[in-house]
Amino acid sequence: MAKRGDRVLDLCCGSGDLAFLLSQKVGLDGEVMGVDFSWQQLQTAASRQDQRWKACYKNIKWIEGDALDLPFTDRYFDAVTVGYGLRNVVDKPKAMREILRVLKPGSRASVLDFNKSSSFFTASLQSWAINNVVVPLASSYGLTEEYKYLKSSIAQYLTGEELEKLAKEAGFSSAKHYELGGGLMGNLVATR
Repeated sequence: MAKRGDRVLDLCCGSGDLAFLLSQKVGLDGEVMGVDFSWQQLQTAASRQDQRWKACYKNIKWIEGDALDLPFTDRYFDAVTVGYGLRNVVDKPKAMREILRVLKPGSRASVLDFNKSSSFFTASLQSWAINNVVVPLASSYGLTEEYKYLKSSIAQYLTGEELEKLAKEAGFSSAKHYELGGGLMGNLVATR
């Protein structure tokens, strides 16, 4: 999706994991903008950036912003990623329209998140993993409250089919949802 020299947006970037990967992909000639509404998360990302040694990480800028009102001109980015963030946005249709607005024609957005599976087995496995692995592991780092909401937020999230429909209604020319990790995760790829 992103290639050397591209300008890429990592929306709902959190502590910057995807932004760091994108930075390596676009190289020194490219730019990565990490946008999040949480100043605290952006400070963590900036601190991590300072602690890392790769020269390409200098191409990352951290910006406090709202997914529903992005501070960029139309057709500004070659690619947009959202990792585990759209699920938490209050107005998903508006966020998708904003992503479309800032993408250049022919460019793609990739929205990675937990998958809301229609399979009873996959949903049960996901619920078990959250209760018995994710939340206990987060608790050991003092992050119980930050992860306790996962099951309910996944239950309220959109299915892959609903995400495809959302992207097309926002104006994307094509949208395809891919199940990953045995259906536990999902990635929506939408083309402007």
